[in-house]
Amino acid sequence: MAEPTPPLPSNAGLRILLSKDRPPASSSSALAAATSAAVSSHTDRDRIIGVFRDALSRTESPEAFALQAVQDAIKPQKQTVLVLEENQSLENALRKLLQELASSAVQSGKRIMQYGDNEENNCPITRLLDIVLYLCERGHVEGGMVFQLLEDLTEMSTIKDCKDVFGYIESKQDVLGKQELFGRGKLVMLRTCNQLLRRLSKANDVVFCGRIIMFLAHFFPLSERSALNIKGVFNTSNETKYEKDATDGISVDFNFYNTLWSLQEHFSNPALTAANLTRWQKFVSNLTVVLSTFEAQPLSDDDGKLNNLDQEEDAAFNIKYLTSSKLMGLELKDPSFRRHILVQCLIFFDFLKAPGKTDKEGPTGSMKEEIDSREERVKKLLEIIPPKGKDFLQSIEHILEREKNWVWWKRDGCLAFEKQPFEKKPGQAGVRKRKPRWRLGNKELAQLWKWAEQNPNALTDSERICMPSVTEYWKPLAEDMDPSAGIEDEYHHKNNRVYCWKGLRFSARQDLEGFSRFCDYGIEGVVPQELLPPEVRSKFYSKPGDKAKRPKREDPKGTSAQPKEQQVVSATPETDGGGSGAEPEEGAVPMDSDNAAIDEGRKQSPEEVSGPESGQCEAEADGEDNMKNEASKDGPSA
Repeated sequence: MAEPTPPLPSNAGLRILLSKDRPPASSSSALAAATSAAVSSHTDRDRIIGVFRDALSRTESPEAFALQAVQDAIKPQKQTVLVLEENQSLENALRKLLQELASSAVQSGKRIMQYGDNEENNCPITRLLDIVLYLCERGHVEGGMVFQLLEDLTEMSTIKDCKDVFGYIESKQDVLGKQELFGRGKLVMLRTCNQLLRRLSKANDVVFCGRIIMFLAHFFPLSERSALNIKGVFNTSNETKYEKDATDGISVDFNFYNTLWSLQEHFSNPALTAANLTRWQKFVSNLTVVLSTFEAQPLSDDDGKLNNLDQEEDAAFNIKYLTSSKLMGLELKDPSFRRHILVQCLIFFDFLKAPGKTDKEGPTGSMKEEIDSREERVKKLLEIIPPKGKDFLQSIEHILEREKNWVWWKRDGCLAFEKQPFEKKPGQAGVRKRKPRWRLGNKELAQLWKWAEQNPNALTDSERICMPSVTEYWKPLAEDMDPSAGIEDEYHHKNNRVYCWKGLRFSARQDLEGFSRFCDYGIEGVVPQELLPPEVRSKFYSKPGDKAKRPKREDPKGTSAQPKEQQVVSATPETDGGGSGAEPEEGAVPMDSDNAAIDEGRKQSPEEVSGPESGQCEAEADGEDNMKNEASKDGPSA
């Protein structure tokens, strides 16, 4: 029994046709199916190409005929939108048509974007791109089709033709950047631009490279992670090669030449220099030699005028200087060369001082001092380099200051900061919105009034009153006064003026004795004693046994008057005419008793003597003295 024939792959018919052996009888049906599919595919593609060739010759705008051309070429299942297979067939046909047009342009000897009639905007390639872009923008075909055609066009073009193709891309960047197209083709466009940058020379095509980078910055959002270099990798492949051995006929010191160009090794990888102490010391010594040489040989205004590139509008320059030792003398007199070296130093220092995720990542104390001293010297040198040294230094400092914002942003994880644009509705254009009027002046008061109207018993509800007791209110301050809590004075509740003011109001209503202690002890004396620990309580409150020792005054003519008050009492018999001579002797008795009371009070704690109760006794004693004076005027009682 013969083994079953395995299923043929999709390109089996092509392989059978190329085979020398005759196919078996069992595969004749597969061969016929593959051949008919290939013929049908070629026929459809040729028909689509023919329809679009006729469309390219029309002079109307793409809006007039683009959709009709697609319907004639594909005959889609839907009238305005193509399905997946129809999109693929159309894309293959258009890519083939684009290749034929580019080949015809090369054979004619013309540039790709200038091929065709001499009339303006009649280039067939440009017309084809406009038609496809219109279809993609309206959603009739898949949005990434135009990006695929642009990528094919750049791959089959020379560098000169790529400049024209990229000019077309720049002119359509507003349309290509729309959200319905950007989501479909951003990766293709990024790949196209990166391939162009790899093909271009970094020394000869500087302007074109800058155009591509500027386009990517405009085309992609600022938070696009593909351009952020999250890991902070340095381009160590950009090496600066210079002569290691001295040659004959050099008019400058070769050691200085070697020292100057060795700085580029540190500039290319600043992190390695900062982490290695030996490399850092070598960099500092080499930089000191270079700065001393620049300071010893200042440039004059004539040197700035001779080498000023601003005077020549079409001046061509490279991003890298030649490192030949024979040019060292001329480069030292070039202001632009010195500025490049010094600006590199500022960028290097700015990287070292950039904030890291932890404090340990920053420079150490000695390294920071060396950075600050060298940075000051570099700025002074930039300021004296002609022309317009001060303006140039201010511009560089402004750029580095703005760069710190990006450093902080990347350090915090590159948080998205774009905001969606606010789109006004068509009906709102030109209509002034009227401000709402509230019943009680603002929205909050109006809501409170409305809430009270709906709930008549709100003001009489017992749960509405939420005034705390004095003990509960002073608990936070009592915790701050506890030494075991270890709370610093600057975080104490006693520094909160609103908190203290409310507490004094509560104490004045609920604890008048505690409120009276505020004059002698401050806000801490108002705290109830049951909230304070024993060691703190002794500072503001006396012991329970000390109150029993204090003399009690039952008689309104008691013997607790102060010596000062007794002097007033003893002076009354001299002024009064009806007094007896026994009154001064009676006045001596209270004086003795007062002295005894004072002596006994001294045995108590100094806090009690100076407490608010002593002041209260003085006020009561003043009242008793007034009573005695009135009695002495009336004469002795019966």
